[in-house]
Amino acid sequence: MNRGSSKPKKVAAMKTKESKNIPNLDDLLKARDYTGALALLEFKLKCNDGEARDNLMWIGYAAFHLGNFERVEKAYKELLEQHDVPDEIYLFLACSLFFQQKYDEAEVEAERGPNSSLKNRILFNCAHRSGNEAKLMSYHQNLKDRKDDQLSLASVHYLRSHYQEATDIYKRLLLENRDDLALNVYVAMCYYKLDYYDVSLEILAVYLQSFPSSAVAVNLKACNHFRLYNGKAAEAELSTLSAHGVNLHSNDLIRHNMVVFSNGEQALQVLPGLVDIIPESKLNLVIYHLKHNAVNEAYDLIRDLEPTTPQEYIIKGVVHASIGQASGSRDHLKMAQQCFQLVGTSAHECDTIPGRQCMASCFYLMRQFEDVNIYLNSIKAYMYNDDDFNWNYGLSQASTRNYKSAEEALLLIHNEKYKSEYMYISWLARCYIMNGNPRSAWELYLKMNSSNESFNLLQLIANDCYRMGHFLYAAKAFDVLERLDPEPEFWEGKRGACIGVFQQVIAGKASKDELQDVLTMIRNTSNPQVEYIQRVIKKWCKENNVKVN
Repeated sequence: MNRGSSKPKKVAAMKTKESKNIPNLDDLLKARDYTGALALLEFKLKCNDGEARDNLMWIGYAAFHLGNFERVEKAYKELLEQHDVPDEIYLFLACSLFFQQKYDEAEVEAERGPNSSLKNRILFNCAHRSGNEAKLMSYHQNLKDRKDDQLSLASVHYLRSHYQEATDIYKRLLLENRDDLALNVYVAMCYYKLDYYDVSLEILAVYLQSFPSSAVAVNLKACNHFRLYNGKAAEAELSTLSAHGVNLHSNDLIRHNMVVFSNGEQALQVLPGLVDIIPESKLNLVIYHLKHNAVNEAYDLIRDLEPTTPQEYIIKGVVHASIGQASGSRDHLKMAQQCFQLVGTSAHECDTIPGRQCMASCFYLMRQFEDVNIYLNSIKAYMYNDDDFNWNYGLSQASTRNYKSAEEALLLIHNEKYKSEYMYISWLARCYIMNGNPRSAWELYLKMNSSNESFNLLQLIANDCYRMGHFLYAAKAFDVLERLDPEPEFWEGKRGACIGVFQQVIAGKASKDELQDVLTMIRNTSNPQVEYIQRVIKKWCKENNVKVN
């Protein structure tokens, strides 16, 4: 009797214990544990636990918050096909299709839903994505001065690169809804796009104080650090997500940005799979190919792209410029010029750093270097450590004979690949010579291996030094040229330079020790004039007590 009565008590205790371990849907949703909620709902649906209709409704809700839009679509289609549900479900289905970039299907399903502000917002965004300007303006007129509609309008402004308009809307909404902390993230994103990285970080900090593990917010903070500092600083910010238990490799956006922060590391493994998910993936893949001199691969990716954003116009322009400069194609150069001009003259981009760089690039291709300098000077303070900027700025300054500024810019370049190119070496040599430092130009030649480029550099040094009156280094360059190629013009150049050194010594503008170098170089030539020149120089040296061999 006692044993029999104890069994129900034990079973009841076990059931009580088990019920405490079963998660509660409300608790999971309050904790924003949508993964747990979805798992519980899928289990209940499979076990026929509860109304299938209710389970499917909540599955759509949880999956939507997880970004699992395929599951959302499947759940809502099952509801519409097998259950009696309100027509509003068509709008929810349209949302899931929209986020899968199925814009035409989303528009069809939205049209089947009841008239509402949500329906108008869906159709408004579909029109933008489809590029239907007539429909876009029509739905725009139906937007009301309410929070949801204004958020939708701001997002479309943002996607159309109208960042200032988007910022104005978000800031107004933030003033009216102080407790809606997510608005701080939207404002911070706009300031990031406007290149106000410090301001973006300051606004973002408000949200991160309450939600330090937000992948979106931390990612934006990392992007700001990337722009302000470097990739290492950005990666350090993303590592804080790992401390909060976030799997960095499960988030497509973070995987994409990790490639960018690491200067393209694993780009070929990661970016191709994200091209249809993150639009910037294709552009960054193009940039990767450009950095690795794979211009044809970059062109294949960009060939059929119809640009809609400033970034797309810029990258397409860079690809066409690279091909045009390499092949001499006027068509490619003209296309590049048009892309840069469209961005640089845009009302929204003309006063931004990229906008001014675009106008500089446009004038650069037109070889109007005075105009190039105007635009590059206006952004010089922001680009001090940028090798690409210093390259373009240095060459543009040198092309307008501002050799002092050109030399300063070229010496700021750290990229060893750039510094090994003949274009860099030759322009730096010219700057040295024009700034009265021919010795440094000569040292550039001495560091080069014998090649056609070193021969060309010798000619540049010889002619520029002669023109500037640096006759000793002109004579040295002509001397080497004559030994490499005994053309009469090289002897004539050396003869004139040697006599120039002699004149400078007589005038007290050059050291008498240089006459020994002159006599040594003169003797390297078999020419009847050599003996006469030697005799004149030696006679003067004897009369002025200058010892020469």
